[in-house]
Amino acid sequence: MAWMEIDGHHLVVRFSPAEHVLGLVRDLVVPLSSVDSVDLMDSWREVRGLRVGLGLPRVRLIGTWYSRGRRQLVSLRRGIPALKVRLHGEKYDEVLVSVPETDLLLACLAFRP
Repeated sequence: MAWMEIDGHHLVVRFSPAEHVLGLVRDLVVPLSSVDSVDLMDSWREVRGLRVGLGLPRVRLIGTWYSRGRRQLVSLRRGIPALKVRLHGEKYDEVLVSVPETDLLLACLAFRP
């Protein structure tokens, strides 16, 4: 299962070895200054476009989704809440990750001096 953490002035998204293989993804490190907004994800319908990676609808999504001018890094698992992080000036425009501690991460990312 992917996890998200704040390490100093960076947001880090780490994937398990199985996710690296199944989703064709790498760990992501972005500066906190690149984070535009953070929200709880409402629906899996926010994942749109062509997929590179694993897609089991309503069960598990891992990989990169491409649509017009937008690139999403996705790791979603059924039954686990997810965060949607919008970025600017980075490889991905959005990061959608299921993490059990969404409330804590949301509070930490919302409070930035």
